[in-house]
Amino acid sequence: MDSIVVKGGRELNGQIHIAGAKNAALALMPATLLSEEPLTLTNAPRLSDMKTMAELLRSLGAEITALQDGKVQVMSTHGAINTTADYDIVRKMRASNLVLGPLLAREGHAIVSLPGGCAIGARPMDIHTDGLEKMGASIELKDGYLHAKAAGGKLKGAVIDFPFASVGATENLMMAATLAKGTTVINNAAREPEIVDLATCLRAMGAQIEGDGTSRIEIQGVDRLGGATHPVVTDRIELGTYMLAPVFTGGEIECIGGRMHLVESFVEKLDAAGVDVTETKLGLKVKRRGDRPRAVDVTTEPFPGFPTDLQAQMMAMLCIADGKSVLTETIFENRFMHAPELIRMGADIEVHGNTATVTGVDKMKGAPVMATDLRASVSLILAGLASEGETIVNRVYHLDRGYEHVEEKLGAVGAQIERITGK
Repeated sequence: MDSIVVKGGRELNGQIHIAGAKNAALALMPATLLSEEPLTLTNAPRLSDMKTMAELLRSLGAEITALQDGKVQVMSTHGAINTTADYDIVRKMRASNLVLGPLLAREGHAIVSLPGGCAIGARPMDIHTDGLEKMGASIELKDGYLHAKAAGGKLKGAVIDFPFASVGATENLMMAATLAKGTTVINNAAREPEIVDLATCLRAMGAQIEGDGTSRIEIQGVDRLGGATHPVVTDRIELGTYMLAPVFTGGEIECIGGRMHLVESFVEKLDAAGVDVTETKLGLKVKRRGDRPRAVDVTTEPFPGFPTDLQAQMMAMLCIADGKSVLTETIFENRFMHAPELIRMGADIEVHGNTATVTGVDKMKGAPVMATDLRASVSLILAGLASEGETIVNRVYHLDRGYEHVEEKLGAVGAQIERITGK
Protein backbone atom coordinates (compact mmCIF):
# COMPACT_ATOMS: atom_id res chain seq x y z
CA MET A 1 0.00 0.00 0.00
CA ASP A 2 1.46 3.36 -1.06
CA SER A 3 2.55 6.14 1.31
CA ILE A 4 3.43 9.80 0.79
CA VAL A 5 6.52 11.14 2.56
CA VAL A 6 6.76 14.91 3.14
CA LYS A 7 9.69 16.84 4.58
CA GLY A 8 8.56 20.26 5.76
CA GLY A 9 10.14 23.69 5.78
CA ARG A 10 10.40 24.39 2.04
CA GLU A 11 8.90 27.60 0.61
CA LEU A 12 6.68 27.02 -2.43
CA ASN A 13 6.75 29.14 -5.59
CA GLY A 14 5.47 28.62 -9.12
CA GLN A 15 2.40 27.40 -10.97
CA ILE A 16 0.10 24.43 -10.37
CA HIS A 17 -2.31 23.34 -13.10
CA ILE A 18 -5.75 22.50 -11.69
CA ALA A 19 -7.53 19.48 -13.16
CA GLY A 20 -11.12 19.14 -14.30
CA ALA A 21 -13.62 18.55 -11.50
CA LYS A 22 -14.02 14.97 -10.34
CA ASN A 23 -17.51 15.63 -8.98
CA ALA A 24 -18.56 17.19 -12.28
CA ALA A 25 -17.04 14.46 -14.45
CA LEU A 26 -18.68 11.66 -12.46
CA ALA A 27 -22.09 13.21 -13.17
CA LEU A 28 -21.29 14.00 -16.81
CA MET A 29 -20.22 10.46 -17.70
CA PRO A 30 -23.64 8.82 -17.02
CA ALA A 31 -25.21 11.38 -19.36
CA THR A 32 -23.92 9.22 -22.23
CA LEU A 33 -26.69 6.76 -21.36
CA LEU A 34 -29.25 9.38 -22.47
CA SER A 35 -28.17 9.34 -26.14
CA GLU A 36 -27.15 6.95 -28.89
CA GLU A 37 -24.70 9.56 -30.21
CA PRO A 38 -21.16 10.08 -28.84
CA LEU A 39 -20.47 12.30 -25.83
CA THR A 40 -16.90 13.59 -25.56
CA LEU A 41 -15.53 15.11 -22.36
CA THR A 42 -12.36 17.22 -22.48
CA ASN A 43 -10.35 18.41 -19.47
CA ALA A 44 -11.27 15.16 -17.72
CA PRO A 45 -9.42 14.38 -14.47
CA ARG A 46 -7.22 11.28 -14.38
CA LEU A 47 -8.41 9.56 -11.23
CA SER A 48 -9.29 6.11 -9.97
CA ASP A 49 -12.96 7.13 -9.56
CA MET A 50 -13.10 7.92 -13.28
CA LYS A 51 -11.92 4.40 -14.04
CA THR A 52 -14.60 2.99 -11.73
CA MET A 53 -17.35 4.98 -13.48
CA ALA A 54 -16.01 3.86 -16.88
CA GLU A 55 -16.10 0.25 -15.68
CA LEU A 56 -19.73 0.66 -14.59
CA LEU A 57 -20.80 2.31 -17.85
CA ARG A 58 -19.08 -0.38 -19.92
CA SER A 59 -20.99 -3.01 -17.95
CA LEU A 60 -24.18 -1.23 -19.04
CA GLY A 61 -23.20 -1.27 -22.72
CA ALA A 62 -21.25 1.94 -23.22
CA GLU A 63 -18.12 2.10 -25.36
CA ILE A 64 -15.47 4.37 -23.82
CA THR A 65 -12.14 5.44 -25.28
CA ALA A 66 -9.60 7.46 -23.30
CA LEU A 67 -7.41 9.82 -25.32
CA GLN A 68 -4.56 12.22 -24.44
CA ASP A 69 -3.53 10.20 -21.39
CA GLY A 70 -7.13 10.17 -20.12
CA LYS A 71 -7.79 13.90 -20.40
CA VAL A 72 -10.32 13.23 -23.17
CA GLN A 73 -13.08 10.63 -22.70
CA VAL A 74 -15.09 9.59 -25.77
CA MET A 75 -18.26 7.70 -24.83
CA SER A 76 -20.99 6.11 -26.91
CA THR A 77 -24.04 4.05 -25.95
CA HIS A 78 -25.50 3.23 -29.34
CA GLY A 79 -26.17 -0.48 -28.91
CA ALA A 80 -28.24 -2.61 -26.56
CA ILE A 81 -28.23 -1.44 -22.94
CA ASN A 82 -27.92 -3.61 -19.88
CA THR A 83 -30.18 -2.01 -17.28
CA THR A 84 -28.71 -3.75 -14.22
CA ALA A 85 -25.92 -2.00 -12.29
CA ASP A 86 -24.25 -4.71 -10.23
CA TYR A 87 -23.23 -4.38 -6.60
CA ASP A 88 -19.63 -5.44 -7.28
CA ILE A 89 -19.05 -2.19 -9.19
CA VAL A 90 -21.54 0.18 -7.55
CA ARG A 91 -20.20 -0.55 -4.05
CA LYS A 92 -16.83 1.01 -4.96
CA MET A 93 -18.14 4.54 -5.39
CA ARG A 94 -21.11 6.59 -4.21
CA ALA A 95 -21.52 8.41 -7.54
CA SER A 96 -22.47 5.13 -9.22
CA ASN A 97 -26.07 5.83 -8.23
CA LEU A 98 -26.15 8.50 -10.96
CA VAL A 99 -26.91 5.86 -13.60
CA LEU A 100 -30.40 5.34 -12.14
CA GLY A 101 -32.03 8.46 -13.60
CA PRO A 102 -30.55 8.11 -17.11
CA LEU A 103 -31.41 4.38 -17.34
CA LEU A 104 -35.00 5.02 -16.29
CA ALA A 105 -35.31 7.93 -18.71
CA ARG A 106 -34.00 6.01 -21.72
CA GLU A 107 -35.18 2.44 -21.12
CA GLY A 108 -38.11 2.90 -18.74
CA HIS A 109 -36.72 0.44 -16.20
CA ALA A 110 -33.54 -0.18 -14.21
CA ILE A 111 -32.09 -2.33 -11.44
CA VAL A 112 -29.38 -0.51 -9.53
CA SER A 113 -27.57 -1.67 -6.42
CA LEU A 114 -27.60 0.60 -3.41
CA PRO A 115 -24.17 2.24 -3.14
CA GLY A 116 -24.05 1.87 0.64
CA GLY A 117 -22.70 4.42 3.12
CA CYS A 118 -19.34 6.12 3.14
CA ALA A 119 -16.50 6.92 5.51
CA ILE A 120 -17.87 10.40 6.22
CA GLY A 121 -21.39 9.30 7.04
CA ALA A 122 -24.52 7.81 5.53
CA ARG A 123 -26.01 9.47 2.47
CA PRO A 124 -29.40 7.84 1.82
CA MET A 125 -31.04 7.45 -1.59
CA ASP A 126 -34.52 8.45 -0.40
CA ILE A 127 -34.46 11.92 -1.94
CA HIS A 128 -33.53 10.37 -5.33
CA THR A 129 -36.22 7.70 -5.25
CA ASP A 130 -38.94 10.01 -3.89
CA GLY A 131 -38.37 12.37 -6.82
CA LEU A 132 -38.42 9.58 -9.40
CA GLU A 133 -41.64 8.23 -7.90
CA LYS A 134 -43.23 11.65 -8.37
CA MET A 135 -42.22 11.31 -12.03
CA GLY A 136 -44.24 8.12 -12.30
CA ALA A 137 -41.71 5.45 -11.40
CA SER A 138 -42.48 2.56 -9.09
CA ILE A 139 -39.42 1.64 -7.04
CA GLU A 140 -38.97 -1.40 -4.82
CA LEU A 141 -35.96 -2.41 -2.75
CA LYS A 142 -35.10 -6.10 -3.07
CA ASP A 143 -31.93 -7.72 -1.72
CA GLY A 144 -30.00 -4.45 -1.77
CA TYR A 145 -31.09 -3.47 -5.30
CA LEU A 146 -33.49 -0.72 -6.36
CA HIS A 147 -35.93 -2.16 -8.92
CA ALA A 148 -37.37 0.82 -10.77
CA LYS A 149 -39.98 0.92 -13.54
CA ALA A 150 -41.63 3.90 -15.23
CA ALA A 151 -45.39 3.69 -15.66
CA GLY A 152 -46.12 3.10 -19.33
CA GLY A 153 -42.39 2.84 -19.99
CA LYS A 154 -41.78 6.61 -19.80
CA LEU A 155 -41.21 9.08 -17.00
CA LYS A 156 -43.46 12.13 -16.80
CA GLY A 157 -42.82 15.66 -15.66
CA ALA A 158 -43.54 16.63 -12.07
CA VAL A 159 -42.98 19.32 -9.48
CA ILE A 160 -40.40 18.04 -6.99
CA ASP A 161 -39.65 19.76 -3.69
CA PHE A 162 -36.40 18.61 -2.12
CA PRO A 163 -36.23 18.59 1.69
CA PHE A 164 -32.61 19.75 1.34
CA ALA A 165 -30.41 20.78 -1.56
CA SER A 166 -28.90 17.41 -2.54
CA VAL A 167 -26.29 17.60 -5.29
CA GLY A 168 -26.59 13.95 -6.32
CA ALA A 169 -30.39 13.97 -6.36
CA THR A 170 -30.43 17.21 -8.38
CA GLU A 171 -28.10 15.61 -10.95
CA ASN A 172 -29.99 12.31 -11.09
CA LEU A 173 -33.42 13.91 -11.50
CA MET A 174 -32.21 16.57 -13.92
CA MET A 175 -30.89 13.83 -16.23
CA ALA A 176 -34.06 11.77 -15.81
CA ALA A 177 -36.24 14.77 -16.65
CA THR A 178 -34.50 15.54 -19.96
CA LEU A 179 -36.34 12.65 -21.67
CA ALA A 180 -39.52 12.70 -19.53
CA LYS A 181 -42.88 13.66 -21.00
CA GLY A 182 -43.74 17.22 -20.02
CA THR A 183 -42.16 19.71 -17.64
CA THR A 184 -40.27 18.95 -14.46
CA VAL A 185 -39.56 21.57 -11.81
CA ILE A 186 -36.99 20.90 -9.07
CA ASN A 187 -37.40 23.22 -6.09
CA ASN A 188 -34.63 23.63 -3.50
CA ALA A 189 -32.21 22.32 -6.12
CA ALA A 190 -28.49 22.28 -5.45
CA ARG A 191 -26.66 25.30 -6.91
CA GLU A 192 -23.09 23.98 -7.18
CA PRO A 193 -20.92 24.75 -10.23
CA GLU A 194 -21.02 21.02 -11.00
CA ILE A 195 -24.81 21.28 -11.45
CA VAL A 196 -24.36 24.18 -13.88
CA ASP A 197 -21.70 22.19 -15.74
CA LEU A 198 -24.00 19.19 -16.15
CA ALA A 199 -26.86 21.42 -17.33
CA THR A 200 -24.53 23.08 -19.85
CA CYS A 201 -23.53 19.69 -21.23
CA LEU A 202 -27.13 18.45 -21.39
CA ARG A 203 -28.17 21.61 -23.26
CA ALA A 204 -25.38 20.95 -25.76
CA MET A 205 -26.96 17.51 -26.24
CA GLY A 206 -30.33 19.13 -26.94
CA ALA A 207 -31.96 19.27 -23.51
CA GLN A 208 -34.19 22.19 -22.51
CA ILE A 209 -33.08 23.32 -19.05
CA GLU A 210 -33.43 26.66 -17.30
CA GLY A 211 -32.54 27.90 -13.83
CA ASP A 212 -29.37 25.88 -13.15
CA GLY A 213 -27.28 27.72 -10.59
CA THR A 214 -30.46 28.78 -8.76
CA SER A 215 -32.67 26.87 -6.34
CA ARG A 216 -35.36 26.32 -9.00
CA ILE A 217 -34.53 24.30 -12.10
CA GLU A 218 -37.08 23.72 -14.87
CA ILE A 219 -36.64 20.99 -17.49
CA GLN A 220 -38.87 20.56 -20.52
CA GLY A 221 -38.59 16.95 -21.68
CA VAL A 222 -37.58 16.21 -25.29
CA ASP A 223 -37.94 13.07 -27.42
CA ARG A 224 -34.22 12.45 -27.86
CA LEU A 225 -30.80 13.84 -27.10
CA GLY A 226 -27.82 14.00 -29.43
CA GLY A 227 -24.06 13.96 -28.99
CA ALA A 228 -21.81 16.78 -27.79
CA THR A 229 -18.27 17.76 -26.87
CA HIS A 230 -18.00 19.35 -23.44
CA PRO A 231 -15.05 20.67 -21.34
CA VAL A 232 -15.25 19.63 -17.67
CA VAL A 233 -15.30 22.62 -15.30
CA THR A 234 -12.23 23.31 -13.13
CA ASP A 235 -12.14 21.32 -9.89
CA ARG A 236 -12.90 23.91 -7.21
CA ILE A 237 -11.88 21.53 -4.42
CA GLU A 238 -8.47 20.78 -5.92
CA LEU A 239 -8.21 24.51 -6.58
CA GLY A 240 -8.92 25.40 -2.94
CA THR A 241 -6.52 22.72 -1.73
CA TYR A 242 -3.56 24.05 -3.70
CA MET A 243 -4.48 27.65 -2.88
CA LEU A 244 -3.73 26.72 0.74
CA ALA A 245 -0.25 25.33 0.03
CA PRO A 246 1.66 28.66 0.18
CA VAL A 247 -0.27 29.60 3.33
CA PHE A 248 1.48 26.71 5.08
CA THR A 249 4.93 27.36 3.64
CA GLY A 250 5.27 30.94 2.47
CA GLY A 251 5.93 31.79 -1.16
CA GLU A 252 3.47 32.43 -3.97
CA ILE A 253 1.49 29.93 -6.05
CA GLU A 254 -0.55 30.60 -9.20
CA CYS A 255 -3.30 28.02 -9.64
CA ILE A 256 -3.79 27.72 -13.40
CA GLY A 257 -7.44 27.37 -14.45
CA GLY A 258 -8.80 28.75 -11.19
CA ARG A 259 -11.57 31.34 -11.18
CA MET A 260 -12.85 33.45 -8.30
CA HIS A 261 -16.55 32.61 -8.82
CA LEU A 262 -15.82 28.95 -8.05
CA VAL A 263 -14.42 29.65 -4.57
CA GLU A 264 -15.82 33.02 -3.41
CA SER A 265 -16.83 31.96 0.12
CA PHE A 266 -13.49 30.18 0.56
CA VAL A 267 -11.59 33.27 -0.59
CA GLU A 268 -13.52 35.40 1.93
CA LYS A 269 -12.20 33.18 4.74
CA LEU A 270 -8.67 33.29 3.33
CA ASP A 271 -8.79 37.07 3.26
CA ALA A 272 -9.92 37.11 6.89
CA ALA A 273 -7.03 34.76 7.69
CA GLY A 274 -4.50 37.14 6.15
CA VAL A 275 -4.11 35.62 2.69
CA ASP A 276 -4.08 37.56 -0.58
CA VAL A 277 -5.85 36.01 -3.59
CA THR A 278 -5.57 37.75 -6.97
CA GLU A 279 -7.28 36.72 -10.20
CA THR A 280 -4.90 36.63 -13.19
CA LYS A 281 -5.38 35.86 -16.88
CA LEU A 282 -4.39 32.26 -16.22
CA GLY A 283 -5.91 31.59 -12.81
CA LEU A 284 -5.62 32.63 -9.15
CA LYS A 285 -2.42 33.78 -7.44
CA VAL A 286 -2.13 33.20 -3.69
CA LYS A 287 0.30 34.62 -1.10
CA ARG A 288 0.31 34.79 2.70
CA ARG A 289 0.51 38.35 4.04
CA GLY A 290 2.37 37.67 7.30
CA ASP A 291 4.52 34.98 8.89
CA ARG A 292 1.44 33.04 10.01
CA PRO A 293 -2.21 32.97 9.00
CA ARG A 294 -4.78 34.38 11.43
CA ALA A 295 -7.47 32.38 13.21
CA VAL A 296 -10.92 32.43 11.60
CA ASP A 297 -14.23 30.66 12.30
CA VAL A 298 -15.69 28.44 9.56
CA THR A 299 -19.11 26.84 9.08
CA THR A 300 -19.63 24.46 6.16
CA GLU A 301 -22.71 25.08 4.03
CA PRO A 302 -24.13 24.08 0.65
CA PHE A 303 -22.86 26.16 -2.28
CA PRO A 304 -22.35 29.11 -2.37
CA GLY A 305 -21.29 28.64 1.27
CA PHE A 306 -17.98 27.23 2.51
CA PRO A 307 -17.49 23.73 0.99
CA THR A 308 -17.45 20.73 3.30
CA ASP A 309 -14.82 19.23 0.98
CA LEU A 310 -12.38 21.98 2.03
CA GLN A 311 -13.03 21.70 5.76
CA ALA A 312 -10.21 19.22 6.49
CA GLN A 313 -7.66 21.30 4.57
CA MET A 314 -8.81 24.47 6.33
CA MET A 315 -8.53 22.76 9.71
CA ALA A 316 -4.94 21.81 8.93
CA MET A 317 -4.14 25.44 8.08
CA LEU A 318 -5.79 26.74 11.26
CA CYS A 319 -3.57 24.39 13.28
CA ILE A 320 -0.69 26.83 12.61
CA ALA A 321 -2.78 30.03 12.71
CA ASP A 322 -2.39 32.78 15.29
CA GLY A 323 -5.33 32.41 17.67
CA LYS A 324 -8.32 30.15 18.28
CA SER A 325 -10.71 29.04 15.51
CA VAL A 326 -14.02 27.18 15.58
CA LEU A 327 -15.05 24.92 12.71
CA THR A 328 -18.66 23.76 12.48
CA GLU A 329 -19.53 20.89 10.12
CA THR A 330 -23.18 20.99 9.05
CA ILE A 331 -23.14 18.72 5.97
CA PHE A 332 -21.78 15.31 7.02
CA GLU A 333 -21.38 13.50 10.30
CA ASN A 334 -18.07 11.80 11.13
CA ARG A 335 -16.07 14.37 9.19
CA PHE A 336 -13.49 15.23 11.82
CA MET A 337 -11.63 11.92 11.60
CA HIS A 338 -8.50 13.77 10.47
CA ALA A 339 -8.36 15.65 13.79
CA PRO A 340 -6.67 12.82 15.79
CA GLU A 341 -4.02 12.49 13.07
CA LEU A 342 -3.30 16.23 13.13
CA ILE A 343 -3.04 16.02 16.92
CA ARG A 344 -0.34 13.37 16.41
CA MET A 345 1.58 16.09 14.57
CA GLY A 346 1.29 18.51 17.49
CA ALA A 347 -2.00 20.26 16.72
CA ASP A 348 -4.24 21.54 19.52
CA ILE A 349 -7.78 20.44 18.56
CA GLU A 350 -10.87 19.70 20.66
CA VAL A 351 -13.85 18.04 18.98
CA HIS A 352 -17.36 18.14 20.42
CA GLY A 353 -20.00 16.69 18.12
CA ASN A 354 -20.08 18.69 14.90
CA THR A 355 -17.77 21.43 16.23
CA ALA A 356 -13.97 21.51 16.41
CA THR A 357 -12.03 24.17 18.32
CA VAL A 358 -8.51 24.67 16.96
CA THR A 359 -5.89 26.65 18.87
CA GLY A 360 -2.97 27.47 16.62
CA VAL A 361 0.53 26.34 17.52
CA ASP A 362 3.86 27.87 16.49
CA LYS A 363 5.13 24.66 14.91
CA MET A 364 3.90 21.19 14.08
CA LYS A 365 6.14 18.14 13.95
CA GLY A 366 6.27 15.40 11.37
CA ALA A 367 4.86 11.99 12.35
CA PRO A 368 3.50 8.79 10.81
CA VAL A 369 -0.22 9.40 10.19
CA MET A 370 -3.09 7.55 8.53
CA ALA A 371 -5.46 8.92 5.90
CA THR A 372 -9.09 8.24 6.80
CA ASP A 373 -10.80 9.62 3.70
CA LEU A 374 -10.07 11.57 0.51
CA ARG A 375 -9.95 15.13 1.86
CA ALA A 376 -8.31 14.06 5.12
CA SER A 377 -5.47 12.55 3.06
CA VAL A 378 -4.50 15.83 1.45
CA SER A 379 -4.96 17.80 4.68
CA LEU A 380 -2.23 15.69 6.28
CA ILE A 381 0.08 16.30 3.31
CA LEU A 382 -0.50 20.06 3.62
CA ALA A 383 0.21 19.91 7.34
CA GLY A 384 3.41 18.03 6.57
CA LEU A 385 4.59 20.92 4.40
CA ALA A 386 4.63 23.17 7.47
CA SER A 387 5.97 20.63 9.95
CA GLU A 388 9.47 20.06 11.30
CA GLY A 389 10.96 16.79 10.15
CA GLU A 390 9.31 14.02 8.15
CA THR A 391 5.62 13.20 7.82
CA ILE A 392 4.57 9.81 6.45
CA VAL A 393 0.97 9.68 5.25
CA ASN A 394 -0.22 6.08 5.01
CA ARG A 395 -3.23 4.61 3.16
CA VAL A 396 -3.13 7.18 0.36
CA TYR A 397 -5.34 5.10 -1.92
CA HIS A 398 -8.04 7.53 -0.72
CA LEU A 399 -5.97 10.37 -2.17
CA ASP A 400 -5.86 8.86 -5.66
CA ARG A 401 -9.65 8.96 -5.87
CA GLY A 402 -9.65 12.76 -6.01
CA TYR A 403 -6.18 14.18 -6.71
CA GLU A 404 -3.99 13.39 -9.70
CA HIS A 405 -0.20 13.30 -9.20
CA VAL A 406 -0.11 15.28 -5.93
CA GLU A 407 3.57 14.59 -5.37
CA GLU A 408 4.44 15.81 -8.90
CA LYS A 409 2.39 19.00 -8.63
CA LEU A 410 3.75 19.98 -5.21
CA GLY A 411 7.27 18.81 -6.05
CA ALA A 412 7.32 21.06 -9.13
CA VAL A 413 6.83 24.16 -6.95
CA GLY A 414 9.49 23.28 -4.39
CA ALA A 415 8.01 20.77 -1.94
CA GLN A 416 10.16 17.89 -0.74
CA ILE A 417 7.67 15.09 -1.29
CA GLU A 418 7.72 11.57 -2.68
CA ARG A 419 5.52 8.53 -3.03
CA ILE A 420 6.72 5.25 -1.56
CA THR A 421 5.16 2.34 -3.43
CA GLY A 422 4.04 -0.46 -1.14
CA LYS A 423 4.05 -4.15 -1.97
